[in-house]
Amino acid sequence: MVVAEPVAPADPPALSPRFAAVFLPAPLPRDGRIAFWDPAGGPAPGAPGAAATDGAPAMDGAAATDLTVVRRHGTRPRRGSAPALTLPLADALPLLVRARHDPAAHPATACWGAAALHALRLTARGRLLPGLTPSGHDAWRAGPLEPDDIAHLRAVAAALPHEGHAVPLDGPGPLRLPEPEALVRSFLDAVADTLPRTPAAPHAVGRPFAAPEARRLPDAHGWAAEVAAGMDAGVRISLRLDLSAYDLFEGDGDGSARNAGAAVVQVHSLADPTLVADAADLWSGAAETALGPRARVDAALAVRRAARVWPPLDRLTEQDVPDVLGLSEDEVSDLLGPAAGRLAAAGVAVHWPRDLAHDLTATAVVRGAPGSATDGTGFFESEDLLAFRWQLAVGGDPLTEAEMDALAEAHRPVVRLRDRWVLVDPALVRRARKRDLGLLDPVDALAVALTGTAEADGETVEVVPTGALAALRDRLTAGVAPAEPPAGLAATLRDYQLRGLAWLDLMTSLGLGGCLADDMGLGKTVTLIALHLKRARTEPTLVVCPASLLGNWQREITRFAPGVPVRRFHGADRTLAGLTGGFVLTTYGTMRSAAAELAEQPWGLVVADEAQHVKNPYSATAKALRTLPSPARVALTGTPVENNLSELWALLDWTTPGLLGPLKSFRARHARAVENGEDEEAVRRLARLVRPFLLRRRKSDPGIVPELPPKTESDHPVPLTREQAALYEAVVRESMLAIEAAEGMGRRGLVLKLLTSLKQICDHPALFLKEDPSGAAPDRLAGRSGKLALLDELLDTVLAEDGSALVFTQYVGMARLLAAHLSARAVPVELLHGGTPVPERERMVDRFQSGATPVLLLSLKAAGTGLNLTRAGHVVHFDRWWNPAVEEQATDRAYRIGQTQPVQVHRLITEGTVEDRIAEMLHAKRALADAVLGAGESALTELTDRELSDLVSLRRPS
Repeated sequence: MVVAEPVAPADPPALSPRFAAVFLPAPLPRDGRIAFWDPAGGPAPGAPGAAATDGAPAMDGAAATDLTVVRRHGTRPRRGSAPALTLPLADALPLLVRARHDPAAHPATACWGAAALHALRLTARGRLLPGLTPSGHDAWRAGPLEPDDIAHLRAVAAALPHEGHAVPLDGPGPLRLPEPEALVRSFLDAVADTLPRTPAAPHAVGRPFAAPEARRLPDAHGWAAEVAAGMDAGVRISLRLDLSAYDLFEGDGDGSARNAGAAVVQVHSLADPTLVADAADLWSGAAETALGPRARVDAALAVRRAARVWPPLDRLTEQDVPDVLGLSEDEVSDLLGPAAGRLAAAGVAVHWPRDLAHDLTATAVVRGAPGSATDGTGFFESEDLLAFRWQLAVGGDPLTEAEMDALAEAHRPVVRLRDRWVLVDPALVRRARKRDLGLLDPVDALAVALTGTAEADGETVEVVPTGALAALRDRLTAGVAPAEPPAGLAATLRDYQLRGLAWLDLMTSLGLGGCLADDMGLGKTVTLIALHLKRARTEPTLVVCPASLLGNWQREITRFAPGVPVRRFHGADRTLAGLTGGFVLTTYGTMRSAAAELAEQPWGLVVADEAQHVKNPYSATAKALRTLPSPARVALTGTPVENNLSELWALLDWTTPGLLGPLKSFRARHARAVENGEDEEAVRRLARLVRPFLLRRRKSDPGIVPELPPKTESDHPVPLTREQAALYEAVVRESMLAIEAAEGMGRRGLVLKLLTSLKQICDHPALFLKEDPSGAAPDRLAGRSGKLALLDELLDTVLAEDGSALVFTQYVGMARLLAAHLSARAVPVELLHGGTPVPERERMVDRFQSGATPVLLLSLKAAGTGLNLTRAGHVVHFDRWWNPAVEEQATDRAYRIGQTQPVQVHRLITEGTVEDRIAEMLHAKRALADAVLGAGESALTELTDRELSDLVSLRRPS
């Protein structure tokens, strides 16, 4: 190839990828250049009229030249001259890489772009070998190349059009062009020789293989020949492990040890990856023809290079024929781990026997379950403990005790089991030696079976139950079909209630308890009555409930189970004498004071209604409840979790004692991770554990929504009156001064006092000022509260439509003010609060349900659960309880099964106040409300002064 003397243009141009690129090799690979020319015969790149890419940077090494090229002329090639621009490789590489994916690029340029990417990837992988040029100068070359690398090189060469190698070779004879594959290989070497020579190379100045200047190394020809042989070798080697005598390895008894196995050297052709032969066959001549005359030399050099990575291979270099390497126990073990990785990185694969099993596993199992899977009572009454131990398996097939014993005695990385080689993890050998993990009582075993995991050896491991325990687990997790309604039930149960009945019957028949946690109003009471009839026990069922629900329970039992005896154990004349079955109803307060008497009576079933009343396991009420003996316990609640998961633990630890373990360990293993939202697996594990014991249905669930009429919820923003605003700002100003000066518990108390005062001002100034409602004339209440004015409007509309309404407030004092105000306006109204006697509560409910009293005022805490008030089509929350679940329970007094009319829920919120900010928070992030505001105002006591001020400051409407 002859090119003209380069002449650098005054302003080297930017290049368009439409020009064809061709690689021009040089004696020193790094001196090779890329030439860009126009096969259509256009002007030189950069000349007037030539295409350019505006804004591209100029390159100092660009040179204009006349390039000798071969063009097609009809069917015959013709030599000619073409103006071109040449670039050093360092400048050309970015252009070629961009052209690779440019649809406007010339095919030749795109192909050289693919070659450039291949060269860069080889360099990034460290595929660089130092060597010498024919003239003895230092040069890097790309190598050693893997079969995939060679295949890629050949694919690029095959796609290279003639414009990409159209510069003819010099010399006499016919016109010849460079072979594309040889030209692409030269290009890879040129890139490899260019990239390491940067100013960042250590000791670059004047150093061979680092400086750009050529360095002649006349004394390095022998070393370079060996390196070049490795780079251009037509073969590579691998090691095939032969363990046929491995299981016989025990030493010779004289202190010497026989080989534990052997590594057989295999030789692979790089040109044909399917061609492989043992080194023994190559040296015997059987494979020399196929692999080529240099194969022995190349294979020997490959063994020497591999020995630098793994020294035991040095023994092969001492053999006349490097075909088989005997391996010691430690060497076999080393090849299982880091040695194999190092050899693979050096291009030497290690092949294990085909039947080597990598699937030896260890699973913790619970064995020897007593009792019967169909009789849970027998299971849990058994005093036998269950064995908890490791079970090893190969491919999922459990090993016998004898096989585990043999494995426990093994001191080898591979063993022979069931006519196959098995790769052994030392940790699994330790488990085979120490199989027993302890003993579990039946309840603990059930918890482990449900979660599928347990703590063993300081880690969480998979657990598999066996025997009756596995059968019991399957029954609990399989789900239930709807039960047949029992004889004597005077009610038609809905499908979801029949499923609830079937579930309760299953749990109680197995000697377990459960928590029926349906939303309020979905018929938990009638489902429990049906359970009592289905169990048909001679022992009575004890129902413990709030005092306000005694009448409701009695009415429901009389209505749905006519003829079944029902007795109230409440009041001064309470007695259990002459009890012959049926139901006994008592309150939490009575149960607490008469626990000893109740504990002497055999009960067939104990029911805790509104079970959130015993969510504190350390309370006297919860402790008294635990003393009542019963073969089955059922908790009924619409809110199994109000504030934290410890409440769920309290419920389920009563229904099924011991299931969740001690509270401290439950919080450490389950609750903290779930509440913090940090561990999804912890959420799934806890769900697997509690799901069989807690049945939760919501009104929004499919199959339940059609049973209920629509519910509409509305927030009604109301303005503060001038009096309310003045009081609000004064309290904020004075309280913040005191809070900023306080610390610790004193500060928390001041924050709670501030929040309470502001909420009372938002309700009515008379509540905050503690005005006596009995002495307050109507005109002293009207016109002073935006909420009161709106309530009057709402009730006027409701009464005009002959409707009924429930009005909830968390303050009994506010309820009394409202009662006085509405009575003065001649609105028929009654007030139900915590001090209302039980008989009077029942009469109030009856009068409301009959329509005699269209408006019922209720204190939220005393009347927010248990009551059936389906006469109401409107529910008004005069003030907000900052736990949404409590508000929903109150709403469910009207929105429940039996409701036939749409229910409208009205929440009154004062604009610009703390109520407004909390409402925004509840609306925007309900999950935050459940997690943070579940504890009510106490969660806000930890706010900083600035955060608190921002929360409570009055914001005037703009």
